[in-house]
Amino acid sequence: MSVIVLGIETSCDETACAVVKDGTQVLSNLISSQIDLHRRYGGVVPEVASRAHMEAIGPLLDAALTQAGVGWDDLSAIATTFGPGLQGALLVGLTSAKAIAWARGIPLVGVHHLAAHIWANKIANPDLPMPFLCLLVSGGHTSLVLVRGPEDFQTLGETLDDAAGEAYDKTARLLELGYPGGPIIDKLAETGNPKAYDFPRSWLPGTYDFSFSGLKTAVLRMVERSRQAGIAVKPEDAAAAFQRAVTDVLVGKTIKAAEDHGIKTVALAGGVAANRELRERLSLEASKRGWNVSIPPLDLTTDNAAMIAGLGCELYQLKRFAPLGLAAVSRMPLDVLKGA
Repeated sequence: MSVIVLGIETSCDETACAVVKDGTQVLSNLISSQIDLHRRYGGVVPEVASRAHMEAIGPLLDAALTQAGVGWDDLSAIATTFGPGLQGALLVGLTSAKAIAWARGIPLVGVHHLAAHIWANKIANPDLPMPFLCLLVSGGHTSLVLVRGPEDFQTLGETLDDAAGEAYDKTARLLELGYPGGPIIDKLAETGNPKAYDFPRSWLPGTYDFSFSGLKTAVLRMVERSRQAGIAVKPEDAAAAFQRAVTDVLVGKTIKAAEDHGIKTVALAGGVAANRELRERLSLEASKRGWNVSIPPLDLTTDNAAMIAGLGCELYQLKRFAPLGLAAVSRMPLDVLKGA
């Protein structure tokens, strides 16, 4: 019998609803973006995000079911992000999911947001062998995770300060490029000279951890020196040099961790996984070594509900049902799921 799961994702600034069948068949995957709302502030405002989720969630749920061609009675379960994320934003999706689960008499499945990002690789590539090493890069998280199963995630390294996506946004602000910074810098970098500026790489020897605060500060100092000297900063060169510094570390650390752990399958996940240079360079380095590489399509890299419903299907099969008293958790490590 088929398993059909409705997924809800409201952890940050995108309201998303999706229907997934048997873990890999995406019947619908709808996203209501809030970028235009937050652009004026240069970043996500939690209260604004929560209110926008409340306005969008009802119509989006109906649209996801309609596009999928299923009704409420066809659902096996409802899956929702319960953390990590913005507390108020999480509560909108979680409360909606609880109400549906109670009203329809179907199981509620709580899904870890970061685990779902990683599991997007299994939706896109169902035959992806495990264990695999995943580089998880987003606006709020940068981690290297060893994945052995839908509940078995081991964090090998993570950022000690700014996440990669956060560094992109802050650098774009310093260069007066706009928000969100990731897509803007990636586009500019295509025509820039990555050797125009000598930005630092924080390797943190002996660890798989990351640090991007020093890189962000280096960009600030470069901008300040250029202004004092009356020299115009070429945004495309600054973008290319910054992006090269970021990708050097991200790819280098991933390859080192995979070699150290004897892993020959590497994957990307998270919003920054949409970055052109990162996708190309990780694919190149993996292919040089004859490794498998998994990179989800762009619609599965951003915050989306297909990844929530897809992992929700796996957890449903394992009967990992959540109580209606499930709480939203703003901060929660991946390793807490191991052996759950």
